[in-house]
Amino acid sequence: MSHSRFITRLFYSPARVIALSFAVVILLGTMLLMLPACARDGVSTPFLDCLFTATSATCVTGLIIYDTYWHWSALGHVVILSLIQIGGLGLVTFTSFVQILIGKKLGLRGRHLAQESTASLGEDVNQLLRVVIGTSLVVELVGLLLLATQLVPQYGAEGIFIAAFTSISAFCNAGFDLFGRQTPFISLCNYNGKFILLVIVGLLILTGGIGFIVIHDLANYRKTRKLTLHTRVVLLTSLILMLLGMGMTALCEWDNPATLGALPNGMQRVGAAWFHSVSCRTAGFNSVPIDGMRPITKVFSSLLMFLGAAPGSTGGGIKCTTAAVIAMTVYSVIRGDEEALIFGRRVDKSAVYKSLAVMMLGVLAVSVTGGCILLTMEDAAAISGVDAVFESVSAFATVGLSAGISANANTPSLLLLILSMFIGRIGPVSFFLSMAMRTSVRRRVIVPEGKIQIG
Repeated sequence: MSHSRFITRLFYSPARVIALSFAVVILLGTMLLMLPACARDGVSTPFLDCLFTATSATCVTGLIIYDTYWHWSALGHVVILSLIQIGGLGLVTFTSFVQILIGKKLGLRGRHLAQESTASLGEDVNQLLRVVIGTSLVVELVGLLLLATQLVPQYGAEGIFIAAFTSISAFCNAGFDLFGRQTPFISLCNYNGKFILLVIVGLLILTGGIGFIVIHDLANYRKTRKLTLHTRVVLLTSLILMLLGMGMTALCEWDNPATLGALPNGMQRVGAAWFHSVSCRTAGFNSVPIDGMRPITKVFSSLLMFLGAAPGSTGGGIKCTTAAVIAMTVYSVIRGDEEALIFGRRVDKSAVYKSLAVMMLGVLAVSVTGGCILLTMEDAAAISGVDAVFESVSAFATVGLSAGISANANTPSLLLLILSMFIGRIGPVSFFLSMAMRTSVRRRVIVPEGKIQIG
């Protein structure tokens, strides 16, 4: 195969281009984090640890080996924040927007790439790109200003940078924070008494998690007076999952002295339960210790993380729309209907097939990662199966909530978690499509029908 033909095949698939763009950002971030100036002690951080951190930041996950504040210097914080911003929106989204900004028209291939990167449903790509960048800047700026009112009185002028870091990390559903200065790996556990701060961070998480398509649709509602099926499904499933997660967390942890039971009043317990439910939608902040949670709470939290946020958002997971399509397909089968219906609309069979594929590949990724962690960790006997699954789901769903495994993981486990984060951010179907080197469209061939008994 000639060199030019190989390059053509390599960049033929939009899914492959997006996957490669994330890989390039991760490798650049790794090289930068290895600089001695990026570490607080001035000593170069090992390659694998930098690779893990860069992957976690770029894939907006939030799993960490070192406490972000204590290990990394100010330069390291800027590098991590840049990776979060680029990873949250996507390098392709940024480059496409810059082309539009300088007046360069996107070609057919460029438009296709932009549509894949933003999970467009056929809207005007140029307008959607402006919505993505514009919304991100406005929401993150508003988040910065609101958080500054809470953090500047506590930290002084440095509170402005902490507010900016937290705002971007929350909107991008990354989960990185600089609150470890109080206690390493503490996240927001010291802020249950500041419910306003938790609400601000929670709303940033929700805004980033519903997706730019939904934000665009809501912004145009006054003009159109209608919401698309996609928007209605995202809003309804997000509300159901948030309330269900809040209720289950409160029910299971209310009297647990290691989590909600340690909080002084019912208001703080309800607030912490709400925030945990919101954060499980792929954000990675926590206001109560994860390792102190009961196994049943971790199992239910793993389910919330696995389902994740909305398509075209800064969040991960198999996506709430995937769960809705699968649930309605099961309901339709039980009713004896031939096609799945949502809000009176027929769901295309290709969406059903893709939803099932995403779910099964996600289950496979989590199972393999969790099983290998139990097999390869030196102190595997001290790790419960629930914690291994929790960490694996957190990596795949790009959440970042940790049961304490990542900080103590060995090389094989770190590599598996890195791969799981990458697959989760790209999307399992897109990841495997990016691995295929086929350049021609497979022609549809009519074959004889076969009969298989099901159930």
